[in-house]
Amino acid sequence: MSGQPVHHRFPDEPGGERVPRTADGIAAALSPARRMEFYRELGTAPLDNVEAVLRRWWCEAMLDTDPDGDRITTAALDGTLPLTSVSSVLTRRQARDLPVD
Repeated sequence: MSGQPVHHRFPDEPGGERVPRTADGIAAALSPARRMEFYRELGTAPLDNVEAVLRRWWCEAMLDTDPDGDRITTAALDGTLPLTSVSSVLTRRQARDLPVD
């Protein structure tokens, strides 16, 4: 199994994360139409599903605000995007004491 590498700042690096991991941070990073979709989904989510909704939309906001987003999309569509194994991603995350579940 392999996945696409994700290049973003980690909270302990200068500049921190592009999108704060809060409902307001996520909403601010989305376009107006997507922001309404986010709030609609968040507002109708059962309490035990709110964290999953926030996590999903944070990922969407990170992708939407990625300065390399267009280049990455083009490379993915062209089949030229470099891949990395899941095990190497897990190893890097463990080395940084980041969650792996």
